[in-house]
Amino acid sequence: MRVVKVVNQKNGAVVADHVEVADTSLTRFWGLLGRRGLKAGGGLWIKPSSGIHTLGMMFTIDVVGLDKNLQVIKLWKRIVPFRITSVNMKIKSVVELPAGHIDDNGINLGDTLAIQ
Repeated sequence: MRVVKVVNQKNGAVVADHVEVADTSLTRFWGLLGRRGLKAGGGLWIKPSSGIHTLGMMFTIDVVGLDKNLQVIKLWKRIVPFRITSVNMKIKSVVELPAGHIDDNGINLGDTLAIQ
């Protein structure tokens, strides 16, 4: 799977430096299923996606919803296993991160992320 780095353009901070890209039907379907967690600096960028679920997952995650310009338009903090988020058709992709990562990295609505 392809790996990218995610940077917050507001302050140049690296959000995560080992983000796997899920951009095929199969990689989007599997997502983080079967894993025991995300390592520091890790994540999963799912595109396209307008919402997510944690059905079958074994750990809590943070999720950042991005529009077509990679602007943060939705934040889901500490989503526990076996939950389903709302769906928003303005969201074009999501970045799944370790729980607490949104607050730890100061990610806010309106920030724009760069995918490198």
